[in-house]
Amino acid sequence: MSLHDLVGAAFAPDGVLSRAAEQFKPRNEQMAMALAVARTIEDGGALVVEAGTGVGKTYSYLVPSLLSGERVLLSTATKTLQDQLFGRDLPRLVQALRLPVRSALLKGRGSYLCVHRLELARRDAQLPDRGALRALAKVEQWARATRTGDLAELPGLDERSPLIPLITSTRENCLGASCPQFRACHVNLARREALAADVVVINHHLFFADLAVRESGMAELLPTVRIAIFDEAHQLNETGVQFLGTRLGTGQLLDFARDTLAAGLQFARGLADWQSVVSAIEHAARELRLTVGKVYPGAKLRWTGAAPENVSADAWAQALKELHAGCTQAMAALDTVSETAPDFVRLHERASQFAERIAGFSAAAALDCVRWVDVGAQLRLVESPLDIATAVQTRLLQDGQDASARKAWIFTSATLGDDPKLRWFTEPCGLAGAQVLRLGGPFDYARQAAVYVPRQLPKPGDPAHSAQVAELVETAVRRLGGRTLVLTTTLRALRSIGETLQSRFDGSGLVDVLVQGQWPKRRLMERFRRGDADGLPGCVLVASASFWEGVDVPGDALQLVIIDKLPFPPPNDPLVEARAQRLEAAGRSSFNDYFVPEAAVALKQGAGRLIRRESDHGVLVVCDTRLTSMGYGKRLLAALPPMRQLQSPEEFEAALTLLNARRVPDGAATRSSTTGPSWA
Repeated sequence: MSLHDLVGAAFAPDGVLSRAAEQFKPRNEQMAMALAVARTIEDGGALVVEAGTGVGKTYSYLVPSLLSGERVLLSTATKTLQDQLFGRDLPRLVQALRLPVRSALLKGRGSYLCVHRLELARRDAQLPDRGALRALAKVEQWARATRTGDLAELPGLDERSPLIPLITSTRENCLGASCPQFRACHVNLARREALAADVVVINHHLFFADLAVRESGMAELLPTVRIAIFDEAHQLNETGVQFLGTRLGTGQLLDFARDTLAAGLQFARGLADWQSVVSAIEHAARELRLTVGKVYPGAKLRWTGAAPENVSADAWAQALKELHAGCTQAMAALDTVSETAPDFVRLHERASQFAERIAGFSAAAALDCVRWVDVGAQLRLVESPLDIATAVQTRLLQDGQDASARKAWIFTSATLGDDPKLRWFTEPCGLAGAQVLRLGGPFDYARQAAVYVPRQLPKPGDPAHSAQVAELVETAVRRLGGRTLVLTTTLRALRSIGETLQSRFDGSGLVDVLVQGQWPKRRLMERFRRGDADGLPGCVLVASASFWEGVDVPGDALQLVIIDKLPFPPPNDPLVEARAQRLEAAGRSSFNDYFVPEAAVALKQGAGRLIRRESDHGVLVVCDTRLTSMGYGKRLLAALPPMRQLQSPEEFEAALTLLNARRVPDGAATRSSTTGPSWA
């Protein structure tokens, strides 16, 4: 039986999935995607699939991959999705299909406990505070029992904890084979298991980090894999450009100086003037920061000439020269003690890498790259390619062209563009020749959801816009008792709307106002998903950035999504600016071919938070009158799911009333029924 037939039988109404998988429902879209994946596995080549929320993409690519008997590499957007695939979806399917499949989970080294650095942290008298000491004690207790060393297993460890950098390694400070704990290293154990597995689950950051520096063991793994699948592929390009360029931060240099001083005083005291070596680097790093002057934190300075904009070219060049000299001096000192401890060999390598990067930034930028400087408490110098197309074409797709071992490359997401060819995704990712499949979702959006554009709001550029959005949110939240997610396009709007709502609801006991940044993301989402269960007040969450995607809140905990503005890319961002200029130079419209598609994809991602199940109902509010007043608004509306459009404040209020009417008398929310009131 061919793979095509095996897959068809598995997804049939009476197939193995219907008997073994919880809540499995045959869906035409899911079957179509699974069969397309099967054909690509059989024939080789690249397949790009946009499949709407609810299609069941995971089973659509996992089932044919597992049934093929081939070795599979599966890359996801986040470590959370990795854990879900590895811990839930893969085991269920392997059991349902009764296949002898060995799977492995592989993350970046920063996700694993470093046994050597844990020992160093025990002896560190400079731990941040008592909270860090208590957390360290918990880590030590867990370290004695864990087999994987994956910090995701450790409950209660805040991802923002200052302890994490002290108990994990980086590519820069890892001692490699010279480490006294090399045999017990959790990173090496994970890599060995990955090399022996049939299915390996990684994430996009790890994939591109390895593609750039060949550091994670993927160089050995990828050639042995016949099927490579990228889920949440819409993040590939932006993730890839982070790793395929060059970056140098003054914070990295200061960390290097601190590590050098600590190692010098511990292992080679008196053999070199370590304080002088370190002071030279620290002074040069501070001088480089001072050349920029007072710039708003978070700013990105264009860098098209000898120095970033508004920075003295002479002062900038002199600071880079002193920084290079400091690294060279450190290399010389480390050379004299290299046999004293393995730490010095690795420190010498770090100094050499920094010197090489500084020399690169002192010369002209590479072709087809853009440079800028990120400004914060520290500086970060960046040289980035405009996209990953060349890397994909030369480092991935050319691999395995032999007909006897032609690889299958699968790229999928719920949002990959707003045109039939999905050019927003395929062009920057070098996949113009890939097969493209677009599948709608199974939801009845006309019945389940509505979209509303408040025409009475001021234009997005008006200073009063955020205040008016906050007023609208407050009114709606009071009617719904919470159940609202507010997505903002800027941190300024996030603060303005969040602070206004907190001032209105604090102490009222009616609604808990959650604001991104005030709690860790995991804690925010746990509270938001609980909603008004167990007698708690309802919730409104005001968020930006990463909350536009990957947030899954099925049920009545979320019935209203409010977006403050159309999510166009910031035109003054150096990378955005360079991409737009390249299109204009090619005779194309940067607005129509870049800005509008970017906004369409982001808008669709934000709207996708609303309807997650067949039984969900909700309203999307876009507080930007350009969606209905400008010509491109029709294109953006067309990119959204086919929701019913509300035309007036009265219709919006009526929709909120319908949502409230669905609540059971005791206030507990339910979505157990797939019926419910129609929006019509």
